Amino acid sequence: MEERQMTLKSSLAIAAGKSSYWFLHNFMHGGTSLPGKITLSIDPDVLRDLAKNYEIVIITGTNGKTLTTALTVKVLQAKYGNILTNPSGSNMKQGIVTAFLTNKKRKNGKKIAVLETDEANVPIISEYIRPAAFVLTNLFRDQMDRYGEIYTTYEKILKGIRMHPKATVIANGDAPIFNSKELPNPLIYYGFDHQDDQEQMAPANTDGLLCPKCQHILHFKNLVYSNLGKYYCPNCGFKRPTLQYRVNKLSKQTPQSSTFEIDGHEMTIHIGGTYNIYNALAAYTIGAFLGVEPKKAVQALSDPDSKVFGRQEVINVNGKEVTLILVKNPVGLDQVLQMVKSDQEPFSLAILLNANYADGIDTSWIWDGRFEDLPFDRIPVVLTGGERYKDITFRLRVAGVPEKNFEQEEDLETVLKKIKAMPTKHAYVLATYTAVLQLRKMLAQQGYIKGGMD
Repeated sequence: MEERQMTLKSSLAIAAGKSSYWFLHNFMHGGTSLPGKITLSIDPDVLRDLAKNYEIVIITGTNGKTLTTALTVKVLQAKYGNILTNPSGSNMKQGIVTAFLTNKKRKNGKKIAVLETDEANVPIISEYIRPAAFVLTNLFRDQMDRYGEIYTTYEKILKGIRMHPKATVIANGDAPIFNSKELPNPLIYYGFDHQDDQEQMAPANTDGLLCPKCQHILHFKNLVYSNLGKYYCPNCGFKRPTLQYRVNKLSKQTPQSSTFEIDGHEMTIHIGGTYNIYNALAAYTIGAFLGVEPKKAVQALSDPDSKVFGRQEVINVNGKEVTLILVKNPVGLDQVLQMVKSDQEPFSLAILLNANYADGIDTSWIWDGRFEDLPFDRIPVVLTGGERYKDITFRLRVAGVPEKNFEQEEDLETVLKKIKAMPTKHAYVLATYTAVLQLRKMLAQQGYIKGGMD
């Protein structure tokens, strides 16, 4: 990656981007990607100038990028103060440029940027910056119309990593795919070691179960979910690498929180789901890599305010606790369903399905979620909505939702009215990306939350 002096073109581009952000932020309550688009239209190479002198961490993968980024920023702030990041989840090139444009510059001290990056954009971003680390959360089947199979997606990520052989790769060691290719980079692995070894196999329809060395079916001594765990190949000896950081104890899980230990350090994160423990473990590992003491990392991760837009935020709607959760692919959906069904109190459920480009236009992934496992006797109302409400309605009818508990509505304004009228204290709203945006915009307009996305 060649160095260059800041040119008049790049200076003009940056000035235009900052001006557009000021206007959009102050008058339109937005501005997460458009300022970047304007800047890049003037100087497509401007990111080289913007990212210069930063120690940069790129976080990518199918699920967990946004929360891992937010938690990592929390951990690093405990030692370094201001951290540049793209908190809105605008994770393509224009969103990352906007993050640099809008960052409050530090006069002294280490300049760190933690960037959530779309998988397909890793090689694009890597052309312009020099990362200290690449963080790989997981790879599952997701938006196949855009990404292809998981091996195709991994090759896109590797294309970016190979540009920077000295950058450290911090990877989920429980994912076999991240151990499938030889890399010259320094490697740090994290994962789960919270149970005694017990011989087991993953479910037959799980992706990524073939040994990358000999194509034999992988076995597990410990299975967390999907194909994540302590895997090994009984045919050729391929196995999970040594973990440098691990969850060694899982104490308590509810839909609202998880208590566990990382290398003997107990913490409670105020968000449910085993997948979010992986996100916290990744953030802890990045913190350790950048010199944050375990005690400070634990305090940061245990902060009740570590919440992230639309990923799993709890919104008070007229006294009702509405948990808004982004769902977008089979593994993520299935893990959310497992978390939701662990609620011991009666709850209402809404599932909102759109199929725009940002959601993925193929909705077949809804058939891989185990809706049949839901405790319908404790769910008095099941509401389906969104542009593809007929698809999700049919899926839930097949799953056995009692007809007397069923409601369906395409229009999201009516959906929100029905959510307000649900009879339980808790309501879970599972929604695809554009449906999350639409619902949040309505909630912001009605004063239940602040805006923050465009």
